[in-house]
Amino acid sequence: MIPSLESLTTATLSKAMEAASLRQQAIAANVANVNSAGYAPLRLAFESRLAEARNSLHERGSVEPRDLEALRPALEPDVDDAGAPAPLQLDLQMADMARNAVHYQALAQGLSRHFALLSAAAGDGRK
Repeated sequence: MIPSLESLTTATLSKAMEAASLRQQAIAANVANVNSAGYAPLRLAFESRLAEARNSLHERGSVEPRDLEALRPALEPDVDDAGAPAPLQLDLQMADMARNAVHYQALAQGLSRHFALLSAAAGDGRK
């Protein structure tokens, strides 16, 4: 069965919002622990997984719902190759928090518009 564009759009926006929410949690934890000795900052593992899914799309020419299900944003420690915690800079974390908030708002707006289009289609264009 071929998935509908609507279901793929909704699923994709939902995954992106989930990732933005987790990113905000990671940044908040990093800010709260900026002066904690031995704290390993958190980062979101999502963009690399998204790139893999994008490559798969180019190879196959389509997106399957199972591909989106496999995209699971997750928090992981931000460490270097030796396992040492990455340095934390409060100003960069605050900038990342502001950027992520704007990103989340744009995703929420996009999802809202998507649902408005679906509502208009269901109502034969009537509001």
